[in-house]
Amino acid sequence: MSTPMPLPRPTVSARRRKASAMRTSTGPLRWAATTLTWLFVLTSVAALVWMVLQAFRDTRAILDRPWGLPDQLSFDNFVQAWTVSDFATATWNSLWVTVVSSVLTVAVAAPAAYHLSRHDSRVTRNLTLFFVLGLGVPVQVILIPLFIMLNSVYLVDSLVGLNLIYIGLSMPFTVFLLTGFFRSLPTELEEAASLDGATPAGTFWRIMLPVAKGGILTAFVLQVIGHWNETLLALTFLQSTDNYTLPVALISFVQQQTYSGADWGGLFAGLCIIVLPMLAVYVWLGRRLTEGLTLGMGK
Repeated sequence: MSTPMPLPRPTVSARRRKASAMRTSTGPLRWAATTLTWLFVLTSVAALVWMVLQAFRDTRAILDRPWGLPDQLSFDNFVQAWTVSDFATATWNSLWVTVVSSVLTVAVAAPAAYHLSRHDSRVTRNLTLFFVLGLGVPVQVILIPLFIMLNSVYLVDSLVGLNLIYIGLSMPFTVFLLTGFFRSLPTELEEAASLDGATPAGTFWRIMLPVAKGGILTAFVLQVIGHWNETLLALTFLQSTDNYTLPVALISFVQQQTYSGADWGGLFAGLCIIVLPMLAVYVWLGRRLTEGLTLGMGK
């Protein structure tokens, strides 16, 4: 019985021709996708720059020359939005709600995600499935039940109640994100810590949490951006102007301008107050996400 002859391995030139053919076949599609991506990026950047420039112009100048440049850098629109429209109070409310809800969400989700990623049992699998199912529940479906529940405990029109809602609704995504991240971490670190006599809680706080700072930072940044820009829940549960967050204050400002005359310069200034802080946070912390992952694993 003869043994089958081994198939010849492709030469280097054959592999290069095959790779070149694959690049050629996907070349037009890749070029079109790259072009559309850059067009979207340039359009978004142009819209952002245009919004910032219009914030330094008055309403008459904006209506006369919508694409014109400001004659001078006057901050009158920002002063009016900050004082007359009470954006100062709204900024403090948004900052307080965003920081508290984001920190508590990550602080509660991280230990839960770590436990779910390291223990495989029927209970943990059911809990993981429960959190995954929470991702598919639209906020609009539970809006009325949430209002009734908070009203029964006198937390409607309260920043504390809004914090509780943000934390509860953000928990499924945060646990799901951090569970996948903790599963990617090596178990040898826990074994070494256990040999050194560390308790499970000590292993989590001293070993795994510093290593997972990249995932923790990612979850925190996503929660900060989402809570800062959230409008529907804040508009539903906040009723007094003293508790308005920035998106709700901007809507109230637009409604006031409908009756007293549109102040487009003040409107663009209000948009800048909302958009630019989150843009700065994303640019500042976004560059540290990859560094946190690599440095954490290196340590």
